[in-house]
Amino acid sequence: MRARLILPGLLAITALTLVGCGTEKSATSSGAAENSPTTSGSSAPAQAGAGTAAVPEALRFTGTTVDGKPFDAATLAGKPTVLWFWAPWCPKCRAQASETAKVATEYQDKAHVLGVAGLDKNAAMKDFVSQTGTGSFPHLSDEAGEVWKRFEVTEQSHYVILDKDGKTVYEGVLPGGEGLAEKVAGLTG
Repeated sequence: MRARLILPGLLAITALTLVGCGTEKSATSSGAAENSPTTSGSSAPAQAGAGTAAVPEALRFTGTTVDGKPFDAATLAGKPTVLWFWAPWCPKCRAQASETAKVATEYQDKAHVLGVAGLDKNAAMKDFVSQTGTGSFPHLSDEAGEVWKRFEVTEQSHYVILDKDGKTVYEGVLPGGEGLAEKVAGLTG
């Protein structure tokens, strides 16, 4: 009788541990973003503009920033891109904010950093950006979770790093943002 009561509890604890923050996925040859549908509706190769790089499938989405401005991810084409998925109430995200902002500033001419806020309302997202000093790079207000779904992100405090061609080279959690600068440096040469 006692085993029947303990076993379900242990299974629940194990499941929560496996699902919680802190998991890391290695990039596969096709990357999750490449397999996701576009939100722009186009499946043909797109151009970013005259003299610029072609827009990879991973960067064919649009959104609205936490400041209410339209954003087109096609503007990120041609450079490595860090997508930082965060939630305003997440202490791990808050701990990553300083290092993420530092990387965005340090590599502003060589790489892009885009915050993708979700799991709350836009007002809380704006407060987070203001409180953490991360306003030096754009943040999407992804209240509906469309970009999160596109990249198959299931937890906050998650990075997706794309190379200059839009291929996913890293997915996972970097506690406190540790290792982010090294990953970006490796892509910018």
